[in-house]
Amino acid sequence: MADYGTFATEPIFGLPLQELWFGLVFFILAMFLFLDGFDFGVGALFATREDEEERETLLAAIGPFWDGNEVWLVVFGGALFAAFPPVYANLFSRHYLLMFAILGALILRGLAPEMYEQRHDEAWQTWWGRSFVVGSVTAPFFLGVFAAHWLLGIEALVSLPGVVVGLAVVALTVVAGIGFIGLKTRGALRDDIVGYGPKALAAYLALVVVTLGYLVAVRPDLGVLAPVPLALVVVSLVAAAVYLVALRRDQYTLAFAAVPVLVFAFVALVAVLMFPMADPAVGLTVSDAIISILPLNIMSIASALLLPLVFAYFGILYSSFSGPVEAGESYS
Repeated sequence: MADYGTFATEPIFGLPLQELWFGLVFFILAMFLFLDGFDFGVGALFATREDEEERETLLAAIGPFWDGNEVWLVVFGGALFAAFPPVYANLFSRHYLLMFAILGALILRGLAPEMYEQRHDEAWQTWWGRSFVVGSVTAPFFLGVFAAHWLLGIEALVSLPGVVVGLAVVALTVVAGIGFIGLKTRGALRDDIVGYGPKALAAYLALVVVTLGYLVAVRPDLGVLAPVPLALVVVSLVAAAVYLVALRRDQYTLAFAAVPVLVFAFVALVAVLMFPMADPAVGLTVSDAIISILPLNIMSIASALLLPLVFAYFGILYSSFSGPVEAGESYS
């Protein structure tokens, strides 16, 4: 039998791998919510457009990106399964209907624009246009419900905090979509959609305040008023102010840059409130749920090598399709 020495008994380089992998799982979730979030937001904003050319512009804006952005959800599931298999098993068995709802919404969101482009009669495009909106709204909603239930250990299919957080995530994706459209479009379409920014941001902040108030009143054990959660709230408020000011000054790059700050602060807040629990519903801590040291070390090395390649791919993708959508461009 091979003797792996300290490599099998101690974390590589003495790093706190348990905490790092817990953070990495939520980082990947935040990457999905940010990147696919603006796709969802554009899909929701699709409902506000009646002009065919404007609808084609919105579809063309996200066309090169949305399928690549969904990769982060697959990576999230893979990382959770690889590092915390008991948590993966518990969550996906306990919330299997919610998982099917998320997947169904993602399938509808992906299928709808493809079908929308196949025929150009009014009834066909009305049906698939509505399907695109429904998929784009329900996917982040169900994802928010999942996050709330994971944090609070709720086993029911539907709950009041789950609904509130789900709506907050939908509002956040609309905020992201508006920021993205500010970068990718011009003229009257951009001006009109950017006008929804303050309302979407106000809805998101109001729903977050309601959620935090609920947690303070009902779950004081989570420590919402501790320094780190409060710091994340302050960061979110600063990012929200930057977003608003940038939109009013037509500084769309700065407005969009505020979006990942909002998203990562939201996901980080969930992670901070949950830690050191990995599955609060069954009292499973991070140290209880993590795999053994040897495979954890191997995975850590592999991740350190592969993640830069993933970021390089997305850098090339987004640089290749940078700039506003030009007149006449379409989804297909």
